[in-house]
Amino acid sequence: MKVTEGMIQKLEKIKTRYEDVGEMLSDPAVISNQKQFKELSKEHSDLSPIVEIFERYKKHKQEFDDCEEMISLETNPDMKAMFKQELDELREAIEQDGQDIKIAMLPKDPNENNNVIMEIRAGAGGDEAALFGTELMKMYRHYADLNHWKVEEVNMNYTELGGAKELVFMITGSGVYGKLKFESGVHRVQRVPETESQGRVHTSTVTVAVLPEAEDVEVVLNENDIKVDTYRSGGAGGQHVNKTESAIRMTHLPTGIVVECQDERSQIKNREKAMKVLKSRVYDYYQSQAEKEYAENRKMQVGTGDRSERIRTYNFPQGRVTDHRIGLTLYSLDKFMLGDMDEMISALQIAVQNKLLENVED
Repeated sequence: MKVTEGMIQKLEKIKTRYEDVGEMLSDPAVISNQKQFKELSKEHSDLSPIVEIFERYKKHKQEFDDCEEMISLETNPDMKAMFKQELDELREAIEQDGQDIKIAMLPKDPNENNNVIMEIRAGAGGDEAALFGTELMKMYRHYADLNHWKVEEVNMNYTELGGAKELVFMITGSGVYGKLKFESGVHRVQRVPETESQGRVHTSTVTVAVLPEAEDVEVVLNENDIKVDTYRSGGAGGQHVNKTESAIRMTHLPTGIVVECQDERSQIKNREKAMKVLKSRVYDYYQSQAEKEYAENRKMQVGTGDRSERIRTYNFPQGRVTDHRIGLTLYSLDKFMLGDMDEMISALQIAVQNKLLENVED
């Protein structure tokens, strides 16, 4: 891709801003202001790859110009041929730099580096759907382990057979939402249930929701809008379950959103976790309302947010997993269920990137 004069002017401004922000980050007044320091650090980090590619482009462009000049002055045929070969290589490098600059300057998802709240719920298929929900939970745990992320349970509601009625958990770490946002939607499983004596393949569905953890600066909840109830935890826990009302139920009255947390023995800890989930759900609710006006943008994002959309099929008899948004099928279902998901996630990220590039070019 050719770098135009207009782009160069814009890149020079970005470089100047990058240098200015770098100086501001060493200012004691900024360092003492935690909010400002955090915002400037993020901006500096976001601008860094653009400046790095721009410097590389300028280096290649200077070498290209020097090489052209040497060709015009050179009289030895062998040397001239050598310089021309180098010129071709530099031309390719400059073309790649232009493409890299274009990608680096694409609009970023503001939630890219956020932690996430994940919610798994059984859909069609009864007990089989619930059981597959627990297997998806294990799959995400494996993927989190491979990425050195931390998983915290919030509200785990199981069936008598050990399936998932509702599983709510947090995953914290570097770049979590940027990778897991593609998991929102309906996951379909095709396999022979253990309880099926005839050996017939059943189709069941599980719904997965991935919410970016909302920071305090992103959403502020009025305490008067929140109804808080306490109750005794259900499930395992021995005598403690029967004697203390440690579980928390929060209701956001304006939206009707309800959050429960009973994972911790401490009511205070359950309250903290429930508030995190509530903030994220309310943030997601209002964000989704605003995005209804931009339906085309949601399609452009390869369906990362529509939870009614069937996004993936796990076919156990054939050992394959298919993502319907990009038409990719992998014949490594066993490894996929053990958290080997990067090939699929990378393909989704590239698809989003290509859609954004098409939009810029249009």
